[in-house]
Amino acid sequence: MSTNSGHVINRVEGFQTEPHGPAMCTRFDGIVLPVDGVYSVRSLSWPPQADDWPKRLRHHDWPDSLTVDHIVSNGCDVVGVTHRHCRQNQWMDQHQWRLSFSRAEIVLINSWMPVQQIMYHILRVYVKTERLTGGSDNSGTAPLSNYHIKTLMLWSCEMKPRSWWAENVSVVRLCAELLHSLSRFLSHAHCPHYFINNCNLLDTSLNVENVASQLMLIDEAYLSTWLVNKYIRRCAQICPGYISRLFDNVSTVTELQSAVSAIVNWTVSQNTSRYQLLRTVDFTECYTAASVSNACLTVRSCVCWMNELAKIDTRLSQYFTAVALLHVARRIIRNGLSEKLMDILATILGPYIDSRRYSNQYSLSLLSKAVKVMTFAAKKSPSNVQLIETELSKAYLLSALSCKDFESDSIYCLASVYLSVLYYTTGQYQTAIDHCTLVTRSRDHKHCSLHVVQGEVLPNIDCDIDNILGLSYLYDFVRSDILDSKQSGQNASVFTTELFGYYLRIRNLSVKKCRQVTQTSLTDVAQQYAKCTSEMQRLFIGDVLIFKLLNRALEQQTVCNKPQRNEWGRSAVSEFETNSLELTNLLQESAVEHLKAYRQLQAGYFGSVVTIVTTNSEALYAYKRVDYQHCLQLCSENILKTLYDMDTT
Repeated sequence: MSTNSGHVINRVEGFQTEPHGPAMCTRFDGIVLPVDGVYSVRSLSWPPQADDWPKRLRHHDWPDSLTVDHIVSNGCDVVGVTHRHCRQNQWMDQHQWRLSFSRAEIVLINSWMPVQQIMYHILRVYVKTERLTGGSDNSGTAPLSNYHIKTLMLWSCEMKPRSWWAENVSVVRLCAELLHSLSRFLSHAHCPHYFINNCNLLDTSLNVENVASQLMLIDEAYLSTWLVNKYIRRCAQICPGYISRLFDNVSTVTELQSAVSAIVNWTVSQNTSRYQLLRTVDFTECYTAASVSNACLTVRSCVCWMNELAKIDTRLSQYFTAVALLHVARRIIRNGLSEKLMDILATILGPYIDSRRYSNQYSLSLLSKAVKVMTFAAKKSPSNVQLIETELSKAYLLSALSCKDFESDSIYCLASVYLSVLYYTTGQYQTAIDHCTLVTRSRDHKHCSLHVVQGEVLPNIDCDIDNILGLSYLYDFVRSDILDSKQSGQNASVFTTELFGYYLRIRNLSVKKCRQVTQTSLTDVAQQYAKCTSEMQRLFIGDVLIFKLLNRALEQQTVCNKPQRNEWGRSAVSEFETNSLELTNLLQESAVEHLKAYRQLQAGYFGSVVTIVTTNSEALYAYKRVDYQHCLQLCSENILKTLYDMDTT
C-alpha cells in the first residue's frame, strides 16, 4: 500500500476488495469512452498518517470545522495502485496499495467559490496543453500531474484569504501567481501533500529545473494570449463558421468580448435548455402516471421504476413514489387490502419485500414481513411515512392472526404482542389491551420459545424499554467480549413473549383513562405477572429488567374495562378493515406531501423558466376532503402568484 506520494506499505491479506474497475470503456450519449478503473477498499476510519490534518491551524477558516469533521467521519479509500519505482517488481506491482483521499477532495472542491473552480480548470488545461503532465505510458518522465494542480489549489484555498479570490480581480493574473507558486514547488523539489504531513509529492529523481523556469516566466499578458489562442479559439472551431470567423479580426477588447459571447450563447443553445428539459420532465410525469394507473404494479416493477427514474433524475423517483401511493390507495378502496398490495407498499417505502414465499407456513411468512417493516420503521423519526409503515405492519400481523396453520400459538402470541406495541404507539390502548389478553390467557406457551420479542424491532414505546435494551446490549458486550462467554441461546436483546405481554397489558392499563371500575385491576394483572415470572423455567435478562419496573407502573392504580376477546383471530377481520381505512387516508396524505416536495424541487430548478405552483396537489386534496374554504384559499394564492410572476417577466 502506498500514499499518493509513494509511502510503501504491503497489502493487508484478507481484505475483501470491490472492483471499481478496471473497466475498459463506458457509453455516454451513444459514444464509447475509455475508462481507467482501480480496485479499492473503503476505510471508515481516518488514517493515522493524516492525523495532523484535522488539527491544523487555519488562519482563514477554510475548510471550516464542520467540513473538517464531515471529511474525517467519512474516512478514505485504499486503492490498488503501484508506485512508479515499484512497477518493475512483479510481486510489488500486484500487491502494492496506496491511500486515496478522493472522497475528502470532492467535498472540498464542491465548497469552492466559482472563481476557484474556474481557475482550477484553467490551470489543469494549461499544464496538460503545454505537455507538462505525462501520457498513458509508463516512462514516468513527466514532472507534473493533475494531482499536483489539485494539491496546489487546496493549499492556496487554505493559505490565502477570501479577499484574494475576489471576483473583481483578474482571474488570469491570479492563475499566473499560482503557476509561480507551482514553480517554487519544483525549484525546491518539494510539493507537500495536502492531507499527509511530511509527504512529498514530487519525484526528486526527475530534472524539473526547466519546467520551473518556464512557469516562473509566465505573466498576465502571456497567459491571456495563451487563453485566447489555445483555449477560446479551439472552442470557436467547433462552432458554426459565422461564429469561428469572428476571431479572424479580433483587434479590440470589445470585439473579443463579442466573439466570446457568441461562443457562449451558441453553446448554451446547443445544450438542453431548462425549458426543453422541463418539457421532457412533464412528458415523463404524464407517462409515469398513465403507466402506473393502467399497468398492474408488482414488487419487481416498482423496483425497476424507482431505479430507472433515479438514473434520469432523483426528483422523478419521488414523483413516482407519490403516484404509486395514490395508486395503492385507490386499489385498497376498490378491492380491499391484499398481501400483494402490502408487499408493493413496503417496497415503495423502503424495505424490499420479496413476494415469493420461502416458508410452507403462511403465517410465519406474514410475520417475517411485518418484522422487516417494523425494523425499518423503528429507525425513522416520527413522520407520515412512519405512520404508514406502522399501519402496514399491523396489516401483516392481522393477516397472520387470520391464518390457521401449524405452530399457530407460537406465531399468534408473538403477532399479538407486536400488534399491542403498535396499537400502543398509535394511542389505541383498549385494542392493545385486548391483544395482550390474547397472549396472557393462552394456555399453551410451549412453542413460544421458538419466536421471541426482538428488541431491535420495537418502536419507541417508552424510556424504560429503551433503557432496558441499552443495558441488555451492554450485558451482551460484557459477557461475550470481556468475559469471553460462549453461552448459546442467551441473547439479551429479546423478551419472552408471554412476560412481555403482561408488561404491555399493565402499561396500557396504566395509561388508559376509564370511567368504569371492573373486576380486573392493575394489581390483579401484576399478581398474575409475578406468578408467571416465578414459574418461568427460562428467563432472558430483558425479562428480569422489565419486571423490576413493575412498581413504577403500579403507582398509577387505574382500572379498565375487561377485554371481551377470547379467541385467536376473532376480531382480526374487523380490525383489518379499520386499519385499511386508516392506511388509505395516510397514503393520500403522504402522496400529497411527496408531490408538494417534488414541486418545490422543480420550482427551485425551473423557476427561472416558468412559474411552478407548489401547492396544487394540496388544493386538490382539500377539495377531496370537502374542505372548500381551504381549497379556495390555496387556489387564490396560486392564481395571484402566477399573475405576479407574469407581470415581473
